Amino acid sequence: MTCDEQFMRQALALARKGCGRTSPNPMVGAVLVKGGTVIGQGWHRRAGGPHAEVAAIRDAGSCLGATLYVSLEPCSTTGKTLPCVEAIKAAGIRRVVVAATDSNPAHAGCAFRKLRRARIEVSRGLLADEAAELNGAFNHWIVRGTPLVTVKAAMTLDGRIADAGGASKWITGKGAREDVQRLRRTADAILVGANTVRADDPGLLPRPSRGRKPFRVVVAGKGPLRADSRLFQDAAAARTLLACSPSTATRYQRLLRGSTAEILPCRAGKGGVSMKDLMKKLGEYGLLHVLCEGGGDLAASLINADLVDHYVLYYGSSLLGGGGPIAGIGGAGWRMESRPNLSILTTEILGDDVRITAKPVKRKDS
Repeated sequence: MTCDEQFMRQALALARKGCGRTSPNPMVGAVLVKGGTVIGQGWHRRAGGPHAEVAAIRDAGSCLGATLYVSLEPCSTTGKTLPCVEAIKAAGIRRVVVAATDSNPAHAGCAFRKLRRARIEVSRGLLADEAAELNGAFNHWIVRGTPLVTVKAAMTLDGRIADAGGASKWITGKGAREDVQRLRRTADAILVGANTVRADDPGLLPRPSRGRKPFRVVVAGKGPLRADSRLFQDAAAARTLLACSPSTATRYQRLLRGSTAEILPCRAGKGGVSMKDLMKKLGEYGLLHVLCEGGGDLAASLINADLVDHYVLYYGSSLLGGGGPIAGIGGAGWRMESRPNLSILTTEILGDDVRITAKPVKRKDS
């Protein structure tokens, strides 16, 4: 491993500390090195706060003649903070090593040109793939304007999500359930359908929270919802969005009278709400990553709308059989020739359970 790679890996590790906290900004880490020694480091901790480069410069104090390793191209425009390019120039940094280029087409490459004009040496592309993967949700959102969508489901080995009486606790063991909490901490919003709210009355907040409080988004269906549901009445109710069609908005406004939860009107669609319009609205909220936790019909609606980017599937080491509720992916089902195909990315044993991550395979005729 070269010295450049070593210091860039440190920058990437710092960037990961901002996971789930920086939206709608990307995760970024920065390391300042002089004479082979780290003299300063920083990461973007929260939206509106100092960027990683500025944090590293402040940590170092004097940066004259130093090399800056940063996981993402420095910003070159004024937003809530001044451009990092100007801070780098003012600090007297001699060389800048960048992993990934800014994914925003309007800004990509601007920092490199400005730095070179200031006679600062620039190297780009070191560990670029790892840096891009780190900010996959941000890159998706900045280009498309919609969040990256992960579908999570837990089921028995024969694909059941509950027994014939509706009991589902617990299909998976402690290790898998802890992993779900970790997954929640990476998301900007947890998405569920009305059936899940009626059946489970979930809280959906990660435990422990570790400072994370994602939005909870409920997709209203045709059945009733209870005004005293936890999502509408707990301490985080102000971060609950109830997505419904315009024709039902007045009814749900009455339901939520006295709650700090918000109504999110969306275009009508099959089953109540257009999934594409919902994702557009969530993108406008600045939400980069949405985790769909159920139910099965909601997951199927997202798949049918071609909105799923990633799957996390947990299989408990048990069987339920019989005619109980089927798998975490519901809907009307697909014929063999039109079934969604997945590419398996990872498989992992968590205690007695199996965790599979996958991504959709694009159809050749699409």
